[in-house]
Amino acid sequence: MKEKNSLNIVLYQPVIPQNTGSIARLCACTGASLHLIHPLGFQVDDASLKRAGLDYWPFVDVNHHESWEAFVAKEEPKHLTLYTKFATMHYTTHRYETPTYLVFGSETKGLPPEIHKTYADKLYKIPMRTSIVRSLNLAQSAAIVLYEVIRQHDLGSGLT
Repeated sequence: MKEKNSLNIVLYQPVIPQNTGSIARLCACTGASLHLIHPLGFQVDDASLKRAGLDYWPFVDVNHHESWEAFVAKEEPKHLTLYTKFATMHYTTHRYETPTYLVFGSETKGLPPEIHKTYADKLYKIPMRTSIVRSLNLAQSAAIVLYEVIRQHDLGSGLT
């Protein structure tokens, strides 16, 4: 059985291929694994997905899961945090443990209410002026939180 990566980004039913491609590039740069929860809003051979990830795809550990339940059953994530603008806790207040799974919802729908309810104590937000904008870009959000985990665990020296 493959050893679990200490850094994992989980995208719940992403719909914009350029965001997923950018996050794949982020994963290649940091060594994080990428988990894609289906259905996706694009084909995995989409040209814009490939272009956004540049030629880094061979360096990304991509894991496909047919559903949220399939992801949970296979990965058995003990250290799971989920990100939504509706949370009350800031992402910087959490002490991340590894292996960590950072879960982000679809760009258009976010995470479904049943996941919010099940994981209510694991919901975090990135502070932003939601009175002016709806949300941050998915790839930017993933990078912000992933680098907080890297900072907390002093993992940056292993990336140079």
